[in-house]
Amino acid sequence: MTGAARTRADARAALAAARTPADLFPDEDAAAVRIHRRLARLLHPDAVPVAERPDAEAEFSRLQTFWQRRTATARPTLTTRHRTYTLGPVAAVGDLAALREASYERDGARHRALLKIPRAVADNDLMEREAQALNRLARRGEPRHRGYAPRLLESVRHRDPDTGAERRINSLVPLAGWHSLTEVRDAHPDGLDPRDAAWMWRRLLVALGWAHRTGLVHGAVLPDHILIHPGQHGLVLVDWCYSTALGDRVPALVERHRDSYPPEVTGRRPATEATDIHLASRTVGALMGERTPEPMRAFLRGCTLPAEARRPHDAWRLLAELDELLHRLYGPRTFRPFTMPGPRPHP
Repeated sequence: MTGAARTRADARAALAAARTPADLFPDEDAAAVRIHRRLARLLHPDAVPVAERPDAEAEFSRLQTFWQRRTATARPTLTTRHRTYTLGPVAAVGDLAALREASYERDGARHRALLKIPRAVADNDLMEREAQALNRLARRGEPRHRGYAPRLLESVRHRDPDTGAERRINSLVPLAGWHSLTEVRDAHPDGLDPRDAAWMWRRLLVALGWAHRTGLVHGAVLPDHILIHPGQHGLVLVDWCYSTALGDRVPALVERHRDSYPPEVTGRRPATEATDIHLASRTVGALMGERTPEPMRAFLRGCTLPAEARRPHDAWRLLAELDELLHRLYGPRTFRPFTMPGPRPHP
């Protein structure tokens, strides 16, 4: 009868007879969605006279309760020691991992999460490396700069019940309203105005200086891994899977960006602060492209010298030198509004 409901009376009768979600909605998802939409349209309180609205609101609430129970049982869950996640759709797929939307209940409220799931079990060690880096930054990094990296909720091992494959999954607090520098570059194919690139560059150096003081090298300061928030002029450095301790080797590289890496990474030699500064400078230079003023080009050349020892190592000192350069070029700093098209999810 539910599927054949054509009138409000039909819908009310079906709802009154229902004792479980299965009494209203079939197993097939598409058919269930169609029936829910039809019932919601027929039972919506706005479709009845004002005098009947209280009863209609109660019926509509009962319908929505049945629908929530139906969708909750239809969605897979992942249970850890601390949370039970209700899994949503895959939001994005990166070089190493898929990002899946999820939610969990805490203190009577639903909270969102982003589960970072490696595409191959061989990359479990890189996921664990990211978790260790984010925990280190949270423990040892100066608290006022904590927003320059994602927040890790937990890192867990999960065994697929069907295949037996075990994956390291990182649960992260989602970032809303952010854009990667890849998106920024795509939106400005003729080069970004250097005055807009300046605030991104400055914040990137703060993020690196903050991380370096905890003894970490990010190891992959690439356009996809740098997120900016246009309205807030904020920046977050994401994807710490490639990070390493100062003086150790970067564990892996993003092959499609091989030409952006300094010789110590491709040559499997120890990485230092200068490694990240080289990568950051290549990224910022590509962002501005032909619009880069010559004094900035010279500045960038000094940051990307082949010899690691000849490059700057102190991001904080480099920031002070950049500020002097920006003042000579553009005068006192002023806030420049910056806008972008709608964002998409990021790791």
